[in-house]
Amino acid sequence: MAATVRDATADDAGACAAVYAPYVTGTAVSFEAEPPPPAEMARRITVAQQSHAWLVLEEGGGVVGYAYGGPFRTRTAWQWTCEVSVYLEAGRRRGGGGRALYEALLARLADRGYRVAVAGVTLPNPASEAFHRALGFEPVGIFRGVGWKDGRWHDVAFAQRPLGNDGPPGPLR
Repeated sequence: MAATVRDATADDAGACAAVYAPYVTGTAVSFEAEPPPPAEMARRITVAQQSHAWLVLEEGGGVVGYAYGGPFRTRTAWQWTCEVSVYLEAGRRRGGGGRALYEALLARLADRGYRVAVAGVTLPNPASEAFHRALGFEPVGIFRGVGWKDGRWHDVAFAQRPLGNDGPPGPLR
């Protein structure tokens, strides 16, 4: 069955929460302590759609993954840089869904006027690091011991990818 990437709506919140929950409860990929309920996911989707983007991967009538962009930092000079994330249902790695989501997301963010996308990867995670490199992200550094989860400190690697030109920034759409 073919998968489709589309804009998320608040109606997708329950499915996105279900995709995300195992990352919160079973891994250090997410630094959240408790999986957000659907109402919180609906709020996050709405906020992301206003200024960045939130996309879902739909297959067989159900959401099997999502990707979104959000602010990287809050100071004015950072406004053309965004942070991105992607999550897929368990067992869906290496099937092309993550690539489809990220390619659509990065194009959408570029169209909105963003210049750089930044991604953080909790280490160790060689699959995610390779995935980001394959999509044009360049490693830029590691923050050592910045996240406490599951009884230990975790490092986070950051990578970035250009989205737009090097000229003066325009307004974000």
